[in-house]
Amino acid sequence: MTGRELVVYTRPGCHLCAEAMARLAPLAAELGFALTEVDIERDDALHRRYLERIPVLVLDGEEIADLFVDEADLRGRFATARR
Repeated sequence: MTGRELVVYTRPGCHLCAEAMARLAPLAAELGFALTEVDIERDDALHRRYLERIPVLVLDGEEIADLFVDEADLRGRFATARR
C-alpha cells in the first residue's frame, strides 16, 4: 500500500457510481491505495454538495474527478508520486 486514500462519494441507485467503483476496485489492488465509498445520502451537507456531480473522487483530500473515472489520469497521479 502507498498510504494513499481515494474516497468516492456515491449514493444508492447511481449507475455511474456503481461503474466507478467496479473500475476502481482493481486499480486499488494494483496501485495500492485504500478505496473508501461514502454514501452522500447519509449526510445532508454532502448530499447538497455532491448530488449533481456524483461520483466524486477525492484523492488524499483533493477532488480530482467527478461523474467519470479517468483511469489514465489516476495512473499518472500515482506514477508522479513515485518519482
